[in-house]
Amino acid sequence: MADQRKERTTTALLQAAEALFRDRSVDDVTVEQIAESAGVAVGSIYNHFGSKAGLHAALVERALQADRDFMDLTYGSAGSPVEQIQAAAEQYLAFYLAHPDHFRMLAFPDPPGRYAAGRELSERLARSVDEQNQRLVDAIRRGIAAGELRAVDPDHVATVLWAAWNGIISLAWRPDALRRDHAQLRELLETATDVIADGLRTRATPGRTRRPGRPPGRPSRPSA
Repeated sequence: MADQRKERTTTALLQAAEALFRDRSVDDVTVEQIAESAGVAVGSIYNHFGSKAGLHAALVERALQADRDFMDLTYGSAGSPVEQIQAAAEQYLAFYLAHPDHFRMLAFPDPPGRYAAGRELSERLARSVDEQNQRLVDAIRRGIAAGELRAVDPDHVATVLWAAWNGIISLAWRPDALRRDHAQLRELLETATDVIADGLRTRATPGRTRRPGRPPGRPSRPSA
C-alpha cells in the first residue's frame, strides 16, 4: 500500500511539474505551485526528489528514456544505413507526437539558470542527446564504409539532420498560417531527409525503392 501511495505521489508531481514547465521556466515555478497542482504537501517534493532541481532532473531522464525507446526501433532494425537515416526521422516525429512535452524538453531546453544544479543538468542533457545523435553518426559512417554514401563528415551531417528535424517539427507550434499539422510535418520530414540522403549517396548506389522510414522488418510507427 505504501509503495502504491509513493508511486501515485511521484506520478502526480511529475505530471504537475511537466504541465507547469510547459509554459514557464523552471526558475519561475515554485515548489509550492508544483505541490498545489499535484494536490500534495510541499514536503513530498523533497521526500521523493530531494529538491525542485531533482524533480526537473527526473522529468528530463523520463524524456530521454522515451527518446531512446523510439530510436531503438530505428537502430535495432534491419536495413541499409540510408534506410536507417530515413527511419530515424520518422521515429523522431513519432516521439514528438506521442510525447510533445518531452520533445520540447530535449530539443529546446530551458536555460540552465543561476544554480549549479541547473548547469549540471544542462550539461548532462547535452551529453545524453549527443549520445543518441552518435547513433545517427554511426549509421552515416557505416554507409561511407560500405561505399553507399559519399565521404562526408558524419558528425556535421548528423547535426544538420537533427537540426533540420527539430526545425520542421517546431512548425507545429506556430500560431500563424505557417503552422503545419501532423500529416504535413511527416511529408516535410520525408522530403528533407530524402533530399539529404540522395545528396549523400554515391552515384553507384541505387535510389530508394520503398517509402522512407520503412526498412523490411522494422516495427510499425506508434499511433499518435
